Amino acid sequence: MCIKEITTKRNFNLKMSNTELVAAVLPIQEHWLPLSNLDLLLPPLDVGVIFCYQNLISVTTKLEFGSMVRILKASLAETLVSYYAFAGEIVQNLAGEPEVLCNNSGVNFTEAFADVELKEINFYNPDESIEGNLVPKKKHGVLAVQVTQLKCGGLVVGCAFDHRVADAYSANLFLVSWSELAQSKPLTQLPSFRKSFLFPRHPGYYDDSIDGLYVPIPTIPLIKPETLNPNDQAISRIYYVTGEKINHLQSLANRDQKSTKFQRSKLESFSAFLWKTIACGIKETSNSKNFRFGIIVDGRTRLSNGDDNQEKLLKGYFGNVLSIPFGNKKIEELKEKSLSWVANAIHEIIEKAVTREHFLGLIDWVEAHRPEPAVTKIYATDDDGPAVVVSSGQQFPAREIDFGWGEPVFWSYHFPWAGKSGYVMPMPSPKGNGDWIIYMHLMKWQLELIETSASHVFKPVTANYLNLM
Repeated sequence: MCIKEITTKRNFNLKMSNTELVAAVLPIQEHWLPLSNLDLLLPPLDVGVIFCYQNLISVTTKLEFGSMVRILKASLAETLVSYYAFAGEIVQNLAGEPEVLCNNSGVNFTEAFADVELKEINFYNPDESIEGNLVPKKKHGVLAVQVTQLKCGGLVVGCAFDHRVADAYSANLFLVSWSELAQSKPLTQLPSFRKSFLFPRHPGYYDDSIDGLYVPIPTIPLIKPETLNPNDQAISRIYYVTGEKINHLQSLANRDQKSTKFQRSKLESFSAFLWKTIACGIKETSNSKNFRFGIIVDGRTRLSNGDDNQEKLLKGYFGNVLSIPFGNKKIEELKEKSLSWVANAIHEIIEKAVTREHFLGLIDWVEAHRPEPAVTKIYATDDDGPAVVVSSGQQFPAREIDFGWGEPVFWSYHFPWAGKSGYVMPMPSPKGNGDWIIYMHLMKWQLELIETSASHVFKPVTANYLNLM
């Protein structure tokens, strides 16, 4: 299987029919919402997500596109009352740091039509089908929404949100609330914008290990595609991995473990396989000697520290509560060692950030460097060798994003950022059978060697797989 040539051309025509601002249905008192110290670690990047629906309310009844749009707009306006930060704008304060101006300026809501059937969309190559087509380019505010009608009567809901304001967990809270209000259901979880959870301590304290993971930096070095060799350009692909393969990788990763106490998780096992697979494909003549690998860790359960009340409050916290620990190994070592050894290395990476003290220290570290911007080193440094970051989307509540016309038949996050580190997001499959959907944004050469040496694990997402035929 060969990677197709890099292209931004779509295999269908797209027509934008209407764009308007959707504001909260109730008045909102204009106010400033400062970003937390953990928010300030995120650069100005937009994250996309799509949900695809077949219009099959019943055998005999289908909703018209206009009716679905009205439902989406009305429920969005209701949802923005609670999630008012998404209806605001990012502005700079006097210190030059970003803040959210909660002024209910609204969300860009675009209606579009694509002359393609759902089963014809090339989900495997989101650069062709999703990028600039089904996910909107955010030009205003914090959130943008695009609803695309398909030739078959299906529907795609695409969103783009500013990562500085919300992480994937927060976006998921919003999406579930939006779908609940679309069906006139009460909200199961109200968002909390209580930033005091993440206030720095006085006096502040952080371990020296934070200096190894984060660095003050004016701007993140971004890739200019025109300056790169085609094989060094980053592209996106979406695969599926069967539950059977995931279980097999976990079995291999635990083969050398002496006790069940040290059993590695599915995410650790998958990450170890990915790290080792890419390393094994790097030629000995390469200038790269080291390979950095990071894992995104959510700090909500870590900060609660077993306190039930704190855990309940943090469960609804809206904002970024992330850390990205990483490790750096010699490529030859990754090639030679067993998958179990690599899985242990992944576990050691995660262990750096699974304590309350790590997140409190990170908050204090940011405070000590403000107002100078800072970012995780794996995103910012020019160290020799490749770098990949894996996020965990296994808690993605995609099946709950039902606006009244059924569960989505496909979903994916979409994050084709211009940084130098690769990004991988595993998510549950719409089949609900233990399979994973894997969004990958990696260098072209990395994806080529994955498809060459690991095609038995990574399979392109197709209409057949999604049962759309």
